[in-house]
Amino acid sequence: MIDRRSVLALALLLSAAAFAPVPTVAADAAVASKGLVAVGRMPAALRDKMGETFGSGSGMAINRATWKRVGDGYEGDIYLLPDRGYNVEGTTDYSARLNKLSLKIKPVAPGAKPAAGEEQAGVQATIAETIMLTESNGTALTGLDPTQVRAASGGYPALPQSEGGKISLDPEAVVLMPDGTFFISDEYTPGIFRFAADGKLMGVTRPPEAFWPIRKGELNFSSNNPGPTATAPVPPNPERGRQNNQGLEGMSLSTDGKTLTVVLQSATRQDGGDAPATRNNTRALVYDVADPANLKLVREHVVPLPVFKDDAGKTLVAAQSELLAIDADQFLLLSRDSNNGQGVKGANSLYRKIDILDLRNATNIAGTEFDGAKAVAPKGVLDPSVTPATLRPFIDMNENAQLNRFGLHNGAPNDSNNLSEKWEAMGLVSVMDDAAPDDYLLLVANDNDFLTKDGFQVGAPYDGGADVDTMNLVYRVTLPGVRTRN
Repeated sequence: MIDRRSVLALALLLSAAAFAPVPTVAADAAVASKGLVAVGRMPAALRDKMGETFGSGSGMAINRATWKRVGDGYEGDIYLLPDRGYNVEGTTDYSARLNKLSLKIKPVAPGAKPAAGEEQAGVQATIAETIMLTESNGTALTGLDPTQVRAASGGYPALPQSEGGKISLDPEAVVLMPDGTFFISDEYTPGIFRFAADGKLMGVTRPPEAFWPIRKGELNFSSNNPGPTATAPVPPNPERGRQNNQGLEGMSLSTDGKTLTVVLQSATRQDGGDAPATRNNTRALVYDVADPANLKLVREHVVPLPVFKDDAGKTLVAAQSELLAIDADQFLLLSRDSNNGQGVKGANSLYRKIDILDLRNATNIAGTEFDGAKAVAPKGVLDPSVTPATLRPFIDMNENAQLNRFGLHNGAPNDSNNLSEKWEAMGLVSVMDDAAPDDYLLLVANDNDFLTKDGFQVGAPYDGGADVDTMNLVYRVTLPGVRTRN
């Protein structure tokens, strides 16, 4: 009989020697998805509490203290984090914010079909509050592409700054801490921003040097999305560090509350991130949060992103969009393709999946030469001294057998029932059933990029060319171990 551990070790060695598919391990029988059980919409033209177009979900945080079971449904609050504002034609001075939503979920039984006309009414959401994100002095943070570097001072590292002198923030993930403060990850820096419950900035953690975007030998935070009066950076892409618009996209607090893990959306430039087919070796950073004001990096791992072929046979990498802890070392990782779905040109998504990321046997490269100038995966080929994390399959969001029960689909026609391009937010809520203590509702929300034909931001109306609703998909899943935090 062939020893399974030997086979896995050989597979990992081969993947390190050449560009290869993601290493996987057999699915744990105790971990299971019972399928889609609820769907809900919020209209594309919805305005937030500041009177501007609501920004959907680049990140989600569950306020577990508010959740309760009501009859055959559930009620509670979540926080949805919009990104930097409507920016199809360049960035704007959109003020960063966080929206608190009140949700009512009425799921159907796994495998059941909702009543006719109720297919997409299983999640009802209303905006309860809009929290503006500001500096400690009340100055708003902006979505404008940074053109300057604010020098380190007052306990803060060097930060991205717009032409108008505001801190630039492209927020992508949010974590609600037990004390009511928030951690929000950023694409520009890429870093972790800490905010008080009222939205005031309390601190910023920058990642190791290998992540810093460098142009012409200097720190340059631009993502090459200039604002109305700004010029594009030269060169357009960083020479090393995070790629444009590929910052700290996923972030989650461990189930024991001791560590905060963030993942870069795709590989750094020096690790193959300068080409679509070789950007699969990204990195996860694990921080000790015993002192939330001073995060301590304790681990760093290479995360192999999924690789797939497009219809023309071209190799592509599914960049990750969100991270959600299921214990201290395992996570749900949402990865997807681009430019497919309602609101964009392509109709058929080829990869939109939630996999299980396992860091347990991955090499810890924190504090090594890979945190400096040395690439860990030059041209996408992983250094043979490094064992990457593993992925195993969990949920295929494009499965039409699941979507069709709720009037949704993946692929043509590219209408309002075709899943939109970007799904970037996840959260877990217990089903609160003593007979199923390991069962949860997994909430997955899209980022609609503020696409509406009736938009209003930064004092002016806009037409985004399409009405892409904010949507919530709810799956029932079995995840042993999560209850340690709930």
